[in-house]
Amino acid sequence: MTLSPTDHYPEHPSEPLIPDLPSEGCILCFQGAKLVLFVTGLCDRTCWYCPLSVERKDLDVIFANDREVSSEAGIIAEAEAMDALGTGITGGEPLLVRDRVVSYCRLLKGHFGSDHQIHLYTGRAPTEEDLSALSGIVDEIRMHPPYEVWDHIMETDYPQSARLAKEMGFAIGIEVPSLQGIASLKPMLPLLDFFNINELEWGETCANEMRRRGMEPTDDLHNAIEGAAGWAEEITGDPKVHFCSSGFKDSVQLRERLIRIATMTARPFDDITDDGTITYGIIRSDGDLRDIIAEFDEESYEMQQDGSCECAWWLLDELTEVSGLELSIIERYPNRGMIVEVNPL
Repeated sequence: MTLSPTDHYPEHPSEPLIPDLPSEGCILCFQGAKLVLFVTGLCDRTCWYCPLSVERKDLDVIFANDREVSSEAGIIAEAEAMDALGTGITGGEPLLVRDRVVSYCRLLKGHFGSDHQIHLYTGRAPTEEDLSALSGIVDEIRMHPPYEVWDHIMETDYPQSARLAKEMGFAIGIEVPSLQGIASLKPMLPLLDFFNINELEWGETCANEMRRRGMEPTDDLHNAIEGAAGWAEEITGDPKVHFCSSGFKDSVQLRERLIRIATMTARPFDDITDDGTITYGIIRSDGDLRDIIAEFDEESYEMQQDGSCECAWWLLDELTEVSGLELSIIERYPNRGMIVEVNPL
């Protein structure tokens, strides 16, 4: 039986309705339209719940989405690949490399225009000097007060930083994981435009600290910590508060970003799945493939430098009886990203 692409992968459903979200940055996240620009893995905090991977934690590396970059051109290329409408600057601690942040924000605003929304995550309470440097190029600041100051938050620099940021025209909020005692941060709400809570997640570099505190993932398939959603309920109910579940990040946020990238970068024969990955076939042979590809439409294949042929996956169905061919269906992240699965035929 010859399969058509719609037999295997249905059309991507229409865009999900955007819920009532507290900030422009959150809307872009929901749409998958935000470039995630990781500017450094260096940090002056030692948060026991930090989920950064070993490839990033405590290293001065730069990633645009999941691709390590070493130049401004690489950042722009990744943003263009997904037609990014905004950028989230994250780390590590971005303000440790403030000049780098300023340079990249100017680059992005200059390339995409002033409407390119930029929000910055920081564990610090930005000073007037920090805010002045970021003024006009960062639209939204998301502060992450470390856990050890939550119970005396109003005695720290965060309230004054929030007031100053609002006076200078920034959208200002707090974004923290759902930890026990989160209600201690309620006094900050009148000073903020939004308050985001991310469901606490398991990470390879923080696993030991979490186990030491009696924490475990909800199950073998998800990273969310058992009970973390309940801890968030200590402060939910205020219209400024938004809870972002681990499941939402996996099933909506990441999926929409991948679909956006795939739509921009897929070749004519790449099949975009409902998860935002792409699927195609690959033909390998010790012999000459010219007789094989002569039967293909020119937009249904692409020869590779190693002599293999990448093509529409459903074309392989007609080749399974041809001797001397190695046939596989590949599923991978878009824009030549990580391979998810290889299915030999």
